[in-house]
Amino acid sequence: MTSHVLVTRARRLADDLLAPHAERVDQEGVPASHIEAIKRSGLLGVSAPVAYGGSAAPAAVARETAEILAGACCSTWFVQTQHHTPVMTLARSELPVRERLLGPLARGELMSGVAYAHLRAYPRIPVRVTRERGGWRFDGTVPWYTGWGLNDVMLLAGVTDADEALFAFAEAREQEGLRPSDPMRLAALTASRTVSLELDGLWLPEEAVALRAPYAEWAKTDRPKPTNASPAVFGVAQAALALLDDDTSGPIRTRLYEVRKQAYALADQPVPHEHLAERLALRTQAYEVLMTATTAAVVAGGGRSLSLTSKAQRLAREALFLLVQGQTAESRRAHLKALADSATQSDRP
Repeated sequence: MTSHVLVTRARRLADDLLAPHAERVDQEGVPASHIEAIKRSGLLGVSAPVAYGGSAAPAAVARETAEILAGACCSTWFVQTQHHTPVMTLARSELPVRERLLGPLARGELMSGVAYAHLRAYPRIPVRVTRERGGWRFDGTVPWYTGWGLNDVMLLAGVTDADEALFAFAEAREQEGLRPSDPMRLAALTASRTVSLELDGLWLPEEAVALRAPYAEWAKTDRPKPTNASPAVFGVAQAALALLDDDTSGPIRTRLYEVRKQAYALADQPVPHEHLAERLALRTQAYEVLMTATTAAVVAGGGRSLSLTSKAQRLAREALFLLVQGQTAESRRAHLKALADSATQSDRP
């Protein structure tokens, strides 16, 4: 735990706004007022450069604020967490769009969504980018886009004919060449306003481009990211443990802190592509603790847990969402193998 000002603000936001309304938000959707509060808090600039209005806070602070927000209202956390990838992409960029957008995004004047996870489907290419009129044309389907109607801009990615990953900023609104689906009805986090996007000749100028690199080069930097345990897993697990008595929660909490400590130590390693197998193993262990904690909360709540007003059932559904959030083929294989191995060991006399 830290005493950083952003941690204090996150706790105040969680206690005063997010947690008290989490069940209503779960059923009705993340309101614009929640996003405005996040913008005003400074949390959108937690990792952004100070020179552009951010806080450049240590990774430990960014993780702790994420835990706090996710534990209070996972839907609101999920909408705002999209913002941090565009911020850090711009912070590393040397292209003109950095000067136009990094400041407003770091200061929370604008909030960005992301439309790039489909790049991980390569060699399948859901979104193709081609040269057109001195800019770039985007065609294809973005399967998942979170925060529709709440975000100001989006960081959109596709693959060029030269096998490059190209990222560019677009306004997050329906426009020529960009059409959203109706909001998806999901078992969990329907409140996050997730849609799919149909791209049919969306044109963006060259000055909208934030990153352009050979796909293999981009994939090398991206691969370690989904192998680390998400802070949201620990945040939701801790929220579930708060619903239990000390005798039940104590052993689970001890295990949670143990896995959390190891996972964050690996996340802080200076070479992110090392220890991938160990990272994946700890990610899976974090899921195990999460499912234990949320299952225990449902059991403790008894029949009341089946009510849509029950915090325990909301947390259990959020846990299901986190099991697949940020999932890749590699992380899926590791998780399924761990589940199969666990079943095999439990069968032994």
